[in-house]
Amino acid sequence: MKKALFIVLLQSTLCFSQNADEAMLKQIYKSALTESHCYGWLDDLSNKIGHRLSGSAGAEKGVLYTKQQMETLGLDKVYLQEVMVPKWVRGEKEVAYVTVGKNKITFPICALGLSVATPKTGLNAPILEVKSIEELKALGAEKVKGKIIFFNRPMNPEFIETFHAYGSCVDQRSSGAREAGELGAVGVIVRSMNLRLDDLPHTGMTNYKDTPIEKRIPAAAISTNGAEALSKLLKTNSNLSLYFKQSCEIFADVKSYNVIGEIKGSEHPERIMVVGGHLDSWDLGDGSQDDGAGCVQSMAVLELFKKLDYHPKNTIRVVLFMNEENGVKGGTKYGEEATKNIENHIFAMESDSGGFSPRGFSIDSDEINFTKIASWKNLFEPYLIHIFAKGHSGTDIEPIKSENIVKVGLHPDSQRYFDYHHAANDTFDAVNKRELELGAATMASLMYLFDKYN
Repeated sequence: MKKALFIVLLQSTLCFSQNADEAMLKQIYKSALTESHCYGWLDDLSNKIGHRLSGSAGAEKGVLYTKQQMETLGLDKVYLQEVMVPKWVRGEKEVAYVTVGKNKITFPICALGLSVATPKTGLNAPILEVKSIEELKALGAEKVKGKIIFFNRPMNPEFIETFHAYGSCVDQRSSGAREAGELGAVGVIVRSMNLRLDDLPHTGMTNYKDTPIEKRIPAAAISTNGAEALSKLLKTNSNLSLYFKQSCEIFADVKSYNVIGEIKGSEHPERIMVVGGHLDSWDLGDGSQDDGAGCVQSMAVLELFKKLDYHPKNTIRVVLFMNEENGVKGGTKYGEEATKNIENHIFAMESDSGGFSPRGFSIDSDEINFTKIASWKNLFEPYLIHIFAKGHSGTDIEPIKSENIVKVGLHPDSQRYFDYHHAANDTFDAVNKRELELGAATMASLMYLFDKYN
């Protein structure tokens, strides 16, 4: 009889907990959709400040703005964490064209981040199309020397998960200039990382690693329509030369900041749970999807907890990381300081996949914690959240090295993300208010559950 009573009591407790969690998630989503300031914050970041490339005036304004906004939330602590970041300036609008007979055919291009400039008068050289770095290496220095290499491998449309398509071809953008330069090429043009055909070149970082500055070659992205047109021309004009000009410059590193705010834990203040996104953005648009959305969603997590008078057991810390796009200096600095101060991080969540409708989470953890998080799936089903998968969590939280830490990435619908990624159309009008708020609520809900049951 006593055993049966214990089982009944246990079941009642679990049922009550389930019901309480359902009620809390309902409150979180309701508050996010009716009271959150995250869309207004994004409006300000995008339309009053604009792009926030590391080392720029916009980045500095973004730091001050988000710090001020977090100070209005009544958090226990808001502060800046100093970090040295690269300062790269794009310069004048880039130009590219080929001459076929008497016709000058122009192409939309943009310099890749951290690229060197062409000569002041521009660069004109024979162009050689390849599909991969492997194909480039197979050609060898004899065929590559003196050429502009045109990397033209599209994102694979067969992959349903678009980040898989991105990852399968981004090496030509990140490493193409370095690899081509080592074989004697004089410049690189890379097909934009974009699944659709349009006239917008998409930037992104090129990584020269330890290549001496005087041996670095200029690198630019070409729009997908431009890539298709150039490839077609090369099929009938194999000896075609390309002219392109860009005037970008890189300066000495400058001082910037990670922006941090926190609610102190009521039971375990020494245990830290992080939620964040990166405050910097590329300079072609205003960085609304990448990653203004992630920043304001992370701020909204703490805003929601304050509005709902939720007092977390563990310290909840929002971190807006500086310099994810061209160096990850902010994430690295945060990780170094956490190790130096012997901080115990038990959880970290990042939003850096756009402000689209949330679909779930990618989880980097041990099996026990993965099973625990997956067991909450039924709580999220009413909100159309269904993906609980093992995988990469995020670039900026990767350097946090606490033992047994659980790392999670918000997983929004990815089908439209690369239409905007690193391009001039990454602007405020591309973000849907409701989708952004649903993402914030989804992040806050998982933060709440992990805090409650740890």
